[in-house]
Amino acid sequence: MDSSSRLEAAPHVPAAPGPLTGATAPADASRTAAAIIGRKRRRRGRRLLLMGVVVLAVVAAGVFWWQDRQAPIMMYTTVAVTRGSVAKAVTASGTVNPVLTVEVGTYVSGVIQALYCDYNTEVKKGQLCAQIDPRPYQTIVEQDQANLATARAQLAKDQTNLTYTKLTYQRNQDLAKRGVVSQDTYDSAKNAYDQAVSQVQLDQADIAQRKAALDASQVNLGYTRILSPVNGTVISRNVQVGQTVAASFQTPTLFIIGTNLNQMEVDANVSESDIGQVKAGDRASFTVEAYANRPFVGVVTQVRQAPQTVQNVVTYDVVITVPNPGLLLRPGMTATTRIIVDQRDGVLRVPDQALRYTPGGFVGQAGEAAAPAGGGRRAVPQAHLWVLRDGQPTRTPVTFGLDDDTYTEVTQGLKEGDRVIVAEHADGSTTGGARTTSAPRMFRF
Repeated sequence: MDSSSRLEAAPHVPAAPGPLTGATAPADASRTAAAIIGRKRRRRGRRLLLMGVVVLAVVAAGVFWWQDRQAPIMMYTTVAVTRGSVAKAVTASGTVNPVLTVEVGTYVSGVIQALYCDYNTEVKKGQLCAQIDPRPYQTIVEQDQANLATARAQLAKDQTNLTYTKLTYQRNQDLAKRGVVSQDTYDSAKNAYDQAVSQVQLDQADIAQRKAALDASQVNLGYTRILSPVNGTVISRNVQVGQTVAASFQTPTLFIIGTNLNQMEVDANVSESDIGQVKAGDRASFTVEAYANRPFVGVVTQVRQAPQTVQNVVTYDVVITVPNPGLLLRPGMTATTRIIVDQRDGVLRVPDQALRYTPGGFVGQAGEAAAPAGGGRRAVPQAHLWVLRDGQPTRTPVTFGLDDDTYTEVTQGLKEGDRVIVAEHADGSTTGGARTTSAPRMFRF
């Protein structure tokens, strides 16, 4: 519709008569044209504003979508606070041995004539285990017996002479008093008597000496019989029939006998850093490679004072006594021991993984949190744990007790059933990765 038609549509106003009618009509037409142009501009502005709003909405939606993609929802892995046992242990390696091991050797040298004991032979105290050829020692015994007999015969002879010289001395003594014999005759008789007395004494000493030599040779003859000194089981046999053994400065070992293999002990080598925590009466368990899935339980019976130094590493021998009714444990087995030095039963505990967790982006204060390094009872160590409450991680102050490197006792700050956070992962992340924060933290004492 053009301007002329719009003017025609305008309301009819009768023209006033007179000379002013021709001047009013152009002014009204100009105002009408300006109003039409204003309305067009207002419609164009509204369209531009609407387009701007749409563009801003699209941009806002894109930004929101992008932020949503970059900031995925965090999911948390939690573990419930439970009650149970927390036991601190000292680990060490050792060797399984019989409670008493006896090395049976020989005091005399010779050829092994016979063997009566072998590996795993059950023996009684005094039982014959081996025989060394006794003939050389039997010969010496017989010589000493002959020497003793000679000495005794000599004593009998000298005792007879003593009797004669005594009678002569007494006779000459009586005659000298009456002046029948000379003083020299009397002195000679007395001298012969005194010598006879001394000779008898000498013979008696010689007999004692010969008897001692005979006893020694008989002892050596007896040592040719190798007897078991204890009741037990033969663990090792180190000789064969016909072998010559030489007993010189070092006694050769013929047998090793273990007493009562139903009771064994483990000699565990505990490092000097842990020995101060171990004491007699502590419970212990250990495994051996032959029965890797079967633990053996014993008790510490002795903590020996003697240090053992190997390559500048100092250890101490801790003796653990353990029953062995089935004879499963054998001498020489290597044992991996675990000695319980402290234990708390029925206490609140959390896994150590919870003590190493920190939410992503959280910067803790200096000196905060974390489990006691190496475990153990500390002087009221303070820390914080992260607990999931109403779907959000909540930093909760707690007090720790005993730590066994798997669980840590919590004495204050938590209750049974609380869910402590141990890990987190992003749900719907563009990377699709999971994360577990485990930055080490320190205690504040």
